[in-house]
Amino acid sequence: MQKYFVLDTNVLLHNADSISSFSDNVVVLPMSVIEELDRFKSHNNELARNARHVIRQLDHLRAKGNLGRGVEMDNGGTLKIYHERDLADHGLDMRIADNRILGVAFTLFKQDKKVIFVSKDINARLKADALGIEVMDFEKQKVNFDELFAGNCQVKVPGAKVDEFYVNKKLTLDGCLVVPNEFVLLIDESDEKHTALARSSNGGVLVPLVPDYNEAFGLKPRNKEQRMALELLLDPEVLLVTMVGQAGTGKTLLALAAALETTINFHRYERILVSRPVIPMGKDLGYMPGDKDEKLFHWMQPIFDNLTFLISAQGRKSGDKHEESVKQKVDKLLRDNVIELEALTYIRGRSIPNQYVIVDEAQNLTPHEVKTIVSRAGEGTKVVLTGDPEQIDNPYLDSSSNGLSYAVERMKGQPLHGHITLRKSERSNLAGAAAEFL
Repeated sequence: MQKYFVLDTNVLLHNADSISSFSDNVVVLPMSVIEELDRFKSHNNELARNARHVIRQLDHLRAKGNLGRGVEMDNGGTLKIYHERDLADHGLDMRIADNRILGVAFTLFKQDKKVIFVSKDINARLKADALGIEVMDFEKQKVNFDELFAGNCQVKVPGAKVDEFYVNKKLTLDGCLVVPNEFVLLIDESDEKHTALARSSNGGVLVPLVPDYNEAFGLKPRNKEQRMALELLLDPEVLLVTMVGQAGTGKTLLALAAALETTINFHRYERILVSRPVIPMGKDLGYMPGDKDEKLFHWMQPIFDNLTFLISAQGRKSGDKHEESVKQKVDKLLRDNVIELEALTYIRGRSIPNQYVIVDEAQNLTPHEVKTIVSRAGEGTKVVLTGDPEQIDNPYLDSSSNGLSYAVERMKGQPLHGHITLRKSERSNLAGAAAEFL
């Protein structure tokens, strides 16, 4: 029996190619969805771009036939725009667009069609379910967060294998499936204190961590996961690093320390580019007073806090008695364009060569937005994505559908990618307790 997938507007705005994701079935777009796309299309943001892309696809299909009666798509399915007149009464306020969209699904359901309502809006799915309609989230570009790649594992081996690793500086484990840049903690079967920390090379051979990566810009790791993170953040061969962890695990601090080390001390990159999607991707900053830097200041305050900590720690370590304040040093880095703070609004269309790019709070980006950002990387650029998929502000994303989780799973196994999950909060005892119990 052919299925009728009624798509909510947020599905099209989330993924502009969603109309072609239901092969051999009927995709139904209520007229209210077309009207909502029309309202979105004129803005200068990612949602507007998706809206315009969908509208262009619909216009292309219109040339093949009447959309009201249904037009066949290349995937074997049919796309139909539903007018919304003579809808079956479902008891909801029809002045609300969401309820009219539900009305289309309910009408088809009453006509004994196999109807599935697809929406990113949990509340809309709840209402549809209450009406007896089968519902689903848009599953494409989703991963299983409960089984998300952690970037490291533990393997119990005979003690002789641990000794062999220390002597030969490499080890091949038969039957142990590891991906490139995955970390392996070798544990002696007879003595759990006899261990070795290794990293998988491209050929699957385990090699030691690089001693030169034991610290970055004066910052030393406080646990083994942070040490693994520094290994990836400082390695020039790893061009994309993803870091997942709750608040206080050091994601942003480690990324900034590695960026400063490799840019200022190693001269490996021309500058550091830092961005956060606290302002939704594409939102116009012009509504806020001041120039771009002034507008970004409050959104970037967590970055300034971490920079201040690193610069002051570096000064204490070197015994710098210069009268120049930490704030002046941070301002100089910004003024000299060593560090650039950028809104994600302006990333699209850019080519970013020879830079160390940090995107903080990446869990608030869609998979398409992450692809947009990473695809901006030019020759010699390294990209770091950090975030906590369990702390998402975007109403249409969750721990399994956000761009950060998607990137972790899709890039797993690529030699140019490395990932680590940070589990222990190191900010303070209070922050750790809050992350665990609140």
